[in-house]
Amino acid sequence: MSGNLLDTNAALIALADPDRLSGTARKAVLAGPNVLSVVSYWEVVLKSMKGNLDVGDPGVWWQDALDQLGASPLMLRPGHVAGVYALPAIHKDPFDRMLIAQAIAEGLRLVTLDEEVRKYTPAGLRVLT
Repeated sequence: MSGNLLDTNAALIALADPDRLSGTARKAVLAGPNVLSVVSYWEVVLKSMKGNLDVGDPGVWWQDALDQLGASPLMLRPGHVAGVYALPAIHKDPFDRMLIAQAIAEGLRLVTLDEEVRKYTPAGLRVLT
């Protein structure tokens, strides 16, 4: 697989205020191909349930995000979960760690605004901030 795996925050920003993305990230998202992980959908659902994020109906948000970003969904597979075990303990957020493992396993470039994620490049991550 090739393309851009958008982390949750990058996807939310790309939809709501794409000018907040770096010029390089914005161009990459526009050029595609883009991928959204069900891990991001899960994160949006949980944050919505806690009242920390307002996207309306998360199910509608998910379909709109796929459509508007021209993205393909990426399911969570056992190999992705196993990949988390091999990651150095740099980042504590379990959603980000899973997205990093998925990007590495699938050969995708991770689009993120989180500079801390760059520390995973020695583990094989290609990242675009």
